[in-house]
Amino acid sequence: MVQPININNIAKHLFLQRQTVDPISDLATVNQIDTIDLALGIQLAMIDLNQQHVTGWKCLTPRDNGDLIVAPILAKAIINQPQCPIFSSAHRALIEPEIAFVVGQSFAADRHYSDAEIDQHIGATHMALELIQQRFSRDYNASFLEKLADGLSNQGVYLGPEIDKFKAFKASHIHLTVTQDDASRTYDGAHPCTLPASPLYWIVNFLTARGIEISAGQVIITGSYCGVLKVDMNKPVQIKYQGLGSMALSFTELSAN
Repeated sequence: MVQPININNIAKHLFLQRQTVDPISDLATVNQIDTIDLALGIQLAMIDLNQQHVTGWKCLTPRDNGDLIVAPILAKAIINQPQCPIFSSAHRALIEPEIAFVVGQSFAADRHYSDAEIDQHIGATHMALELIQQRFSRDYNASFLEKLADGLSNQGVYLGPEIDKFKAFKASHIHLTVTQDDASRTYDGAHPCTLPASPLYWIVNFLTARGIEISAGQVIITGSYCGVLKVDMNKPVQIKYQGLGSMALSFTELSAN
């Protein structure tokens, strides 16, 4: 007889991997995550384990195949400081350059919001980096739903300088320059959902329809302009968003608890 899946046990297992240098998130067949609702339920159970603290949310608009890209950001935001602690991968930091929308006025649960109302509730927009963490064993081929339950590799967000709100909402393309060790890489960045505000409009009503309040001060990131970048640890790096601003920082290694 197949035993029912234990959401809390899976949540505890996945939550522990967030503070582990060498993750062992190999989920047994008996714990198979086979629906989006189940994966989202595990996310909510991890919020409970995090004492209800949610820094914000990451998202894209829903994919054509029905997959959802949505996950809570559980770690405290790192706000525009010169050093950013991170769990590295093979001694490199994995980051995604994005735009962050900072909620100025809370979105109440069980309410629908128009795009114009959502615009008004956003207090500020910032340059931001999603901090990526690989939390499954290297030889384990995690399914999309397992990754969704885990929080889609998010280990936190670095909130950089504030940028012009009007420009941020319209930034479908950003030319990025990443400089480290006097070497520069350039990217013709394109938002995966065309406009960075499109996922914002989707997630607000997706969460509030599920009875989840989005609190003032939370940060919403809506997709990388150039996928995942790998940068060296303990070396200054400058990231420039042409026409919007730049940020300078270095990444230091977090240690496991």
